[in-house]
Amino acid sequence: MRITVMTADEQIIGLDVDPDESVENVKALLEVESRVPLQQQQLLYNGKEMRNHEKLSGLGVRDGDLIMMVSNAAGVSGSSSNDLGLNPDGSALNPEAFRQQIQRDSNLMAQLFQVLPLVNPQTDPELAQAISGGDLNKLQELLRQRHLQREAMRRKEEEEIALLYADPFDVEAQRKIEAAIRQKGIDENWAAALEYNPEAFARVVMLYVDMEVNGVPIKAFVDSGAQATIISKSCAERCGLLRLLDQRYRGVAHGVGQTEILGRIHVAPIKIGNVFYPCSFTVLDSPNMDFLFGLDMLRKHQCIIDLKENVLRVGGGEVSVPFLPEKDIPSHFLDEGRYSKQPSGSGAPAALGSKDSSAVPTGSQSSGVAQGNPSESPEFEAKIAKLVELGFERAAVIQALKLFNGNEEQAASFLFGG
Repeated sequence: MRITVMTADEQIIGLDVDPDESVENVKALLEVESRVPLQQQQLLYNGKEMRNHEKLSGLGVRDGDLIMMVSNAAGVSGSSSNDLGLNPDGSALNPEAFRQQIQRDSNLMAQLFQVLPLVNPQTDPELAQAISGGDLNKLQELLRQRHLQREAMRRKEEEEIALLYADPFDVEAQRKIEAAIRQKGIDENWAAALEYNPEAFARVVMLYVDMEVNGVPIKAFVDSGAQATIISKSCAERCGLLRLLDQRYRGVAHGVGQTEILGRIHVAPIKIGNVFYPCSFTVLDSPNMDFLFGLDMLRKHQCIIDLKENVLRVGGGEVSVPFLPEKDIPSHFLDEGRYSKQPSGSGAPAALGSKDSSAVPTGSQSSGVAQGNPSESPEFEAKIAKLVELGFERAAVIQALKLFNGNEEQAASFLFGG
């Protein structure tokens, strides 16, 4: 196993030792590395002095643990030998002395970040801020979290080792081995994606363009998966079109849940770029969208969704309008949590039902519908609670679970790896 020793003269030493090694032999190894005579060494583990005749395993020292070395001759200025020890829960006995000892040299802090398990300055800036900023409560909290993470990883490793020596005819053990192999493949695939396809983890912003409906500027959602062009009742009223609503075309839109179709506006002018085009709309009683430019009008006006140039071409290319960047899209359009609570997601129906089935086409199609908010479910909260118990912050847990679509094992691997 590998242990980490931090000396009084701000040196970090990593040693590969046997669990049954005696403390005296460890001191002999440290004498070579640190040039501190064996007789002047005092080793502390969890705040307690380690006697020469004792063995590491007997003291409870495990792989990845941190041991403090104090020189009896030089001592530690300004603090007792026990000040740099750790409590059983991983927190420091004297957090201020512990912080000062690490902070004295920036090189020492960098080395410590590299040696301590699960700590990386690039992915865990909180610990560096707690040490350099003097936030002792935060430092203690983070040290406890690292301790819990090490314990969780150690238990996982012990389970894996136990499976290696399990009875090959034990069905349950073989099932666990199969699951472990499968999870390893998933983790490798995830790591490869992070390296070679990181954009797959980024948020995809839907396509919006600037339009004018009956002279009123709007942000139009371009959705080639929606069968019909849709306008909400509030948007139609704002554009002065509600007076043209034909209620004979009332019905129900079926998608994720269902939304009432209030009727149809047969024709009204829309302005794309500097050109006016006639457009017809299905009016929905849906508060979670304003205007959706669907496949019917995309076909009618020979539109091209050009993702290479990031523009919408209308009329076979006579007009080109750019898709809006995320900063120009109203924040409530991007509020997926709010949208997912609405019955029809983005507002595009997967099927349009009507009293007059010959007048309004029916069918099914995908429409960019939000898939529901998993964070509202009791199962999601249970996963959060389970990972928080391992020492992770709630915000980080939620972010990891959302990143992996609620997969608890992948989220845990991501958090441990961070």
